[in-house]
Amino acid sequence: MHEVITLQFGQQANYIGTHYWNTQESYFTYSGQEESPVNHDISFRAGIGANGDDTYSPRTLIYDLKGAFGTLRRENAFYQLQQEEQPSQCGIWSGSTVPLQLSPIAPSRYQQALDHGTNPPRLATDTVRFWSDYNHLFYHPRSIVQLNEYELSSTLMPFEQWSSGEELFVSLDREHDLLDRDLRSFLEECDQLQGLQILTGIDDAWAGFAAKYLERVSDDLGKGCRWVFGLQDGKRVTRQRQALQTANVAQSLLAIDASASMHLPMTSLPAQLPAYVSLDAENKWHTSALQAAFIESITLPTRLRRNQEGRASFDMLETTLSNEGNRRVAATSLSVIECSSEAAGSVQSSGHHDIRMTNGRTTVAEDSAEDEAPKLDIDFFPDSATIATGGRTTPGRGTHTFSNVTTLRGQPEPVDDQASIEAAYRDRMGEGPRTATYRSHLLFPALSSYPPIFRFPDTAFGIKASVSTDTAVADRIRSIEGVARRSTGIVERESLCDGLVTMAEEYEEGWSDDEEYGEE
Repeated sequence: MHEVITLQFGQQANYIGTHYWNTQESYFTYSGQEESPVNHDISFRAGIGANGDDTYSPRTLIYDLKGAFGTLRRENAFYQLQQEEQPSQCGIWSGSTVPLQLSPIAPSRYQQALDHGTNPPRLATDTVRFWSDYNHLFYHPRSIVQLNEYELSSTLMPFEQWSSGEELFVSLDREHDLLDRDLRSFLEECDQLQGLQILTGIDDAWAGFAAKYLERVSDDLGKGCRWVFGLQDGKRVTRQRQALQTANVAQSLLAIDASASMHLPMTSLPAQLPAYVSLDAENKWHTSALQAAFIESITLPTRLRRNQEGRASFDMLETTLSNEGNRRVAATSLSVIECSSEAAGSVQSSGHHDIRMTNGRTTVAEDSAEDEAPKLDIDFFPDSATIATGGRTTPGRGTHTFSNVTTLRGQPEPVDDQASIEAAYRDRMGEGPRTATYRSHLLFPALSSYPPIFRFPDTAFGIKASVSTDTAVADRIRSIEGVARRSTGIVERESLCDGLVTMAEEYEEGWSDDEEYGEE
């Protein structure tokens, strides 16, 4: 069945995950409707609810801190805990007890409308307090994992340093064996696991927690497809906090690289946004929606039915991207396409109209360099270290693309067959970047829970999402290494910086500036 299990670590990851699962729920079809192109069994598990009815719940584990879940509870209309935790009766205290409980958080008007089956009101930045305020689904109780050792937004014990997350995982794993307690049951329900997709912060303590988690997964399961979407905060912060975040990112890049099959770093606020995007940079509901549009679109081929055009597996995507596992860090970009009703066979993207494609292959646009992937409107690859610290880059050097995977949602323009043949030949002969394009007619839906961040009147959008490995990745890794060399301790500095330099060198192998620019 090629199941996919999703792991979500932290606030930004769970804001994104809520958008992601709401979108998956919207693909369900019911009696009399045309079959959905998405195979729901890949991302959802069948079960039996408390009342004996059949249920369908996401294959996901949601980790967050105390106070971060809002109105979401492990018990819901479909599932109830089989055993309520009872206070121990064998203690030395024989007197009466007085339980102290915080006042429950009132559900939002949006959630109340969903519970009563009425049309929900329009959400706004001031009405979304938690990611659960716009959640559409019921999760299995095993999916909800609250870590009570830290509290959300605590100033006394902030969950910010890499070491805090690493120590928390070690402590909990020693006490409970987290993989057996949380992940094992989801793994055992899979007939043929396709892979894990992990959403986690990499500039705070969740980075250390996720890195140790992945290390345990790698030890237990061996090799496999594990795609990490490493989330970074793109907001402006103090210089001290910027140094802490960059040090966390440096440790994340090296630690995650050892356990993940692909690592896609993504900033919550890209340096430049096209005119058709309008979002509140301080609001996670907004920033996560933009990231969710990319993540949901680039992974769409892995969830399509076998008979659908553009279907692929995580393993197929990695075969194109990773150069046999040597290049596991990749850049991400996105363009959102207004799907006007004027021409069903036409796709228009802001600033990018030449998208001549064929399923599984892509041609090279006439105005693009042969070794450079087409530029999309939104670049998610974090560049804060280079901007803030003047990190080392290679001035005057063009970007050489080693590999690129693109997913296109919507109706593409007709393909020039001869151009497709030439592109395939160039790829086989090793004369150009390894490329693959997967096309689907399924548009990205703008649900009632999705913020109006795009200046389009449509209720569904075409999307072009791209993942690529290129020489720019090396420049950015080196800039982070430069910061880590100045900010980390002497004991760990050498191994960390040497590891990052080795990673960066993988994006220069087989590519020489002399080939294009000549020796000075």
